[in-house]
Amino acid sequence: MTSIKNSALIWSWLSLLVLVIDLATKQMAEAWLHYGNPVYLLPVLDFTLLYNKGAAFSLLADQPGWQRWFFTIISAAVSVMLMVWMRRLPRSQPWLAVSLALILGGAVGNLVDRVLFGHVIDFISVHWDNAYFPAFNIADSAITVGAIMMAIDVIRDSISTQKPASDSVSRSD
Repeated sequence: MTSIKNSALIWSWLSLLVLVIDLATKQMAEAWLHYGNPVYLLPVLDFTLLYNKGAAFSLLADQPGWQRWFFTIISAAVSVMLMVWMRRLPRSQPWLAVSLALILGGAVGNLVDRVLFGHVIDFISVHWDNAYFPAFNIADSAITVGAIMMAIDVIRDSISTQKPASDSVSRSD
């Protein structure tokens, strides 16, 4: 097992940074925006304060309230799992460690919202004409970037462990 000083927990500061930025921007959105009224920034981007009682893409948001605790438990469990993973991950794998730290910071940011408010505060709205992507926040962005980095890490590791095809074919000249 990796000792704490040699583990990927060194990247916990990034999780904390994501958490602080996420919570601060959500509180700014609460203070400066009116629910459901967009503030247009660009033709494809606006800030619109919205509350998500469900999961990603408002999954189960229309349920009577049980989903709050369901998603709270899942978020807490995933957060603990990510911390354990980072604790066991050697410091020599920074790409994966950063991806886990981003996901952890985002998960905890949305977890805090669920516990305190019963919903996640979203405020970033991307759209094209009348087609709107579901509103999101900094935590969601960190989770997405972390997940993409993790996928790249898996693909990169898969490619590096495969033998090149030219090595397995014998040549007869």
